[in-house]
Amino acid sequence: MPRMTMTDRSIKALQGRPGTSVDYFDARLPRFAMRITEKGNKSWVILYRHGGRLRRMTLGPYPAVSLADARDLAKAAFHLVAAGRDPATEKHINREAPTFAELAQEYMERHAKVRKRERCWREDQRLINREFLPRWRHWKAQDVKRRDVQELLDETVARNAPIQANNNFALIRKMFNFAVQREIVAISPCMGMSRPTRPRQGDRVLSYEEIRALWLALDVCPPVVGDVLRLELLTAQRGGEVLTMRWEDLDLAAGWWTIPAMYAKNGRSHRVPLSPQVLAILAARRRTDTDSPWVFPSARRKSHPLTTIVNDVRALRTALGFFFNPHDLRRTAASHMTGMGIQRLTVAKLLNHVETGVTAIYDRYSYDPEKRRALVAWGIEIEKILSEGDALLSPAPPTPPLGNGITAGGIDDEQPVMAHSPSVSAAHPAASANNGF
Repeated sequence: MPRMTMTDRSIKALQGRPGTSVDYFDARLPRFAMRITEKGNKSWVILYRHGGRLRRMTLGPYPAVSLADARDLAKAAFHLVAAGRDPATEKHINREAPTFAELAQEYMERHAKVRKRERCWREDQRLINREFLPRWRHWKAQDVKRRDVQELLDETVARNAPIQANNNFALIRKMFNFAVQREIVAISPCMGMSRPTRPRQGDRVLSYEEIRALWLALDVCPPVVGDVLRLELLTAQRGGEVLTMRWEDLDLAAGWWTIPAMYAKNGRSHRVPLSPQVLAILAARRRTDTDSPWVFPSARRKSHPLTTIVNDVRALRTALGFFFNPHDLRRTAASHMTGMGIQRLTVAKLLNHVETGVTAIYDRYSYDPEKRRALVAWGIEIEKILSEGDALLSPAPPTPPLGNGITAGGIDDEQPVMAHSPSVSAAHPAASANNGF
């Protein structure tokens, strides 16, 4: 086995020998060699013993790997040998280790699609495709380090998307926790990290003046956008639940909307009473769109629901001159209903919030009558906001609630509840006929 003092010049001068491969060992670093095939291809190798067997490991081709870099790789490998490890076996394992793209696929198939509702796992897939794969698609999953995750989060915050940064971090952490459980990686790069920004609890509640301005502005929006936002305000339900409303889940004659567990955020089926105003909107939509199972179908594919109205909301905010998010409408409805004297428990039932504690386990009452009274009263309040002008837009102080959680000035239990606007009842006669409690 020839030995030589290696320099770039001496290595370039080496030639292959016919019929055999030759290892030229470095005079400076024992067991580190240049291997030349009979065709003259050159690569760096080391020889070492592990478990009593002589092993050879290729470090890389020359000149792609320089002499200095090859010596560093050899020294690192010898350190592993000294620690009782087998660098060649570990190199093979690393070569076969799954990429981040493969981890993402396994996470989606074995976790997200199995444990999450369709709307949620589709959002995971969207984030993975948009935020993670362009950056780490071909990386080994185990090679994604904490600094790489932090760099992604910092860039997201820098583009003025702090909530998106928090969402990105939550998904990355979940994916790598899954990878640790499946022994795809040994440790999560998110360990020891915290959310990039402090989550803020939403507190935006639209004033009566803003409700009136928004409602009027919706008249010039695309009809589907106006209907979606009006239903969010009138029903106090989540935007995603409104967008996935199906005709089969609606009983327009009885005035009920049943949100299936698969479309409810908390995974619990929920019954929502439909006020006369909501029934009028749905009746109008039914007359104009009868081909889709969805109340708000996608413009491109009628067999799929509309997924977002974010661009329309952005344009609407510009036109109005004040900021709001669609989810603020849910909070606005809830806040104003409690301000009208409706009991918080009734509002919580309307919002489909999950209760905890022993009482929640044993109290299986549906609160359907109370929920209907509340939304009918809220619908009447909306009509007052729209019809009585700015002079009457300041809500009166709440009066003590009656037994069913409605103020004395809101609903008289002895009288049927009618829509404030005659046009609503005329547009949908069933709205008035099915207001009974």
